[in-house]
Amino acid sequence: MTEISFDDFMKVDIRVGEIVRAEPYPEARKPSIKLWVDFGPAIGEKKSSAQITAHYAPEDLPGKRVLGVVNFPPRQIGKFMSEVLVLGLPDADGEVVLITPDKDVPIGGRMY
Repeated sequence: MTEISFDDFMKVDIRVGEIVRAEPYPEARKPSIKLWVDFGPAIGEKKSSAQITAHYAPEDLPGKRVLGVVNFPPRQIGKFMSEVLVLGLPDADGEVVLITPDKDVPIGGRMY
């Protein structure tokens, strides 16, 4: 593993957002869900495509707080433009579990 400096870490802007809308994305190569995440007034609402169907249904996601990298360039995922990378960890089967704060924190707060 390559070591990085604290300055390198600070280049990655990870914020807490709240999922405001979620829809199935059946056209994706791998089962995915389209997400619209509100990162507060400074950043606004961003879209993401996430391969999280093993543990999450679209109707259960609105209101959920998640962490996301907000300063990556947009990326085309099929016909959908993903603007933020929502973060997760693999479970024992390699399926994505979303990273969420365990306490109530303000939308848009930066991870440090």
